[in-house]
Amino acid sequence: MTDGPEPISADALQALQRELSELRAERGSVAATLKDVDAVGDRADEADELQRVTEVARLDQRIATIEGRIRAASVAGAPAAGVVGVGSRVTVRFEDGDESTFHIGELADADDPDLVTSDSPLGLALLGRRAGETVTYRTPTGETTAVVVSLGG
Repeated sequence: MTDGPEPISADALQALQRELSELRAERGSVAATLKDVDAVGDRADEADELQRVTEVARLDQRIATIEGRIRAASVAGAPAAGVVGVGSRVTVRFEDGDESTFHIGELADADDPDLVTSDSPLGLALLGRRAGETVTYRTPTGETTAVVVSLGG
């Protein structure tokens, strides 16, 4: 794994910016329904108010996480040449001899069968590696290894 913040692909950055915009709008809507503490009525009103306050806190936490990831990505720059990073296209040979080429992405995409997310066991094992290196990672059936055959293929 790399020592610094990971770069982010343009598609993933757009998706995060879109999510951030949606979350901010949702937070504004929920926050607008919060009442003055003295205006809260019976226990049902208090419970409803508490639920909205909890929702605002959840939204604030997700907003902060996304903002932090966007800031970190801007500092990280592009992945180093010859090193697996977010956005890299990599060919890997598995223990059974099969080879697969895929790219490392930050956000899962059901429409992209060639994507391995950077936070998956294989993705984490590959980050920061070079062609010819062997990685070990955990699968549901136990630990396994793979060899990085090439990058950019």
